[in-house]
Amino acid sequence: MSDVIAQIQGRIGCITLNRPKALNALSLDMVRQITTALLAWQNDPQVLAVAVRGTGKEGPFGAFCAGGDIRFFHQAATAGDPRLEDFFTEEYRLNHLIHTYPKPYIALMDGIVMGGGMGISQGASVRVVTERSKMAMPETNIGLFPDVGGGYFLSRCPGHLGEYLGLTGHMLNGEEAVHAGLADGFITSGKLPHLWQTLTETPFENGEAVERWVTTQFDRLQKSGLEHRDRVDATFAQGSVVDILNQLETATDDWSQQTAKTLRQRSPLMLHVVLAQIRHARQLSLADDLRMERDLVRHCFALRPVSQSETVEGIRALAVDKDHSPKWHPARVEEVDDAEVAAFFTSPWPAHAHPLRELT
Repeated sequence: MSDVIAQIQGRIGCITLNRPKALNALSLDMVRQITTALLAWQNDPQVLAVAVRGTGKEGPFGAFCAGGDIRFFHQAATAGDPRLEDFFTEEYRLNHLIHTYPKPYIALMDGIVMGGGMGISQGASVRVVTERSKMAMPETNIGLFPDVGGGYFLSRCPGHLGEYLGLTGHMLNGEEAVHAGLADGFITSGKLPHLWQTLTETPFENGEAVERWVTTQFDRLQKSGLEHRDRVDATFAQGSVVDILNQLETATDDWSQQTAKTLRQRSPLMLHVVLAQIRHARQLSLADDLRMERDLVRHCFALRPVSQSETVEGIRALAVDKDHSPKWHPARVEEVDDAEVAAFFTSPWPAHAHPLRELT
């Protein structure tokens, strides 16, 4: 059985991520299959809209997508495998295609939605979460940055929530995701099989009717906002990572202490890069943000020797050796050199040769 099941049912292009043992983590082949289906359907008059879901161990739903296949990243980086470059170029192209898709694209974000899973759902015209949704951009945990358009969508969260989510990798539940502007509506997970069936069996008039019907299924939210929102905004509005940590570490409350502890475990260099990424991205279009992120990822994997790559080391510690003791260089945020951070934002390509030059 394929890792991606793409078929037209009724008037809906249905995509099911079908790699449950890996929590539907995206491989290069999966990125290509999703892209092929979307390109075929965008001009197909039978397809009014697209719906995407994941598969859990019990069958459809229960998990959406845990991100990119980080073990592949580690193997490819250490072996000099050119498919690593292809993966990021094609994944970011797919992210752009979803954001700019001419038909409604409905993402049913049940269960885990992280990293690359956010990349194939944040551009959806209807982003649906459930009580099982676990949403995060946890890339700083592996010495990476929130990519797949993360700069673009995190920087557009209310206040300075984007900096907080990008730097800490903090996980949101379904309701919190709606309040954060990263989901459009909440549906109890038990309703999803019926929702999917109705989508595929109803003779909808047009794409707008599909979209409208899905939004009528939303449940009322229980909470009126996000916890610690004021404190997040005040703290993560600070001018630098050092200033953010100073503010957290001089406070005595639990939230500040825990947040500081989390940041101290992340790659100091990449924390500085991520703060700059999100703040740059506020002024960028999606296409320009994806080009910037393609530059950043080349710096992470290819332009630094493997032995000095924060990302290769982060993945080693988390997913390969699993010792959870990454050796970051430098070891503290106070020791990071501004010039080293700035270097990440120098494109390795001239504009006419950039791998994402055609995105608009």
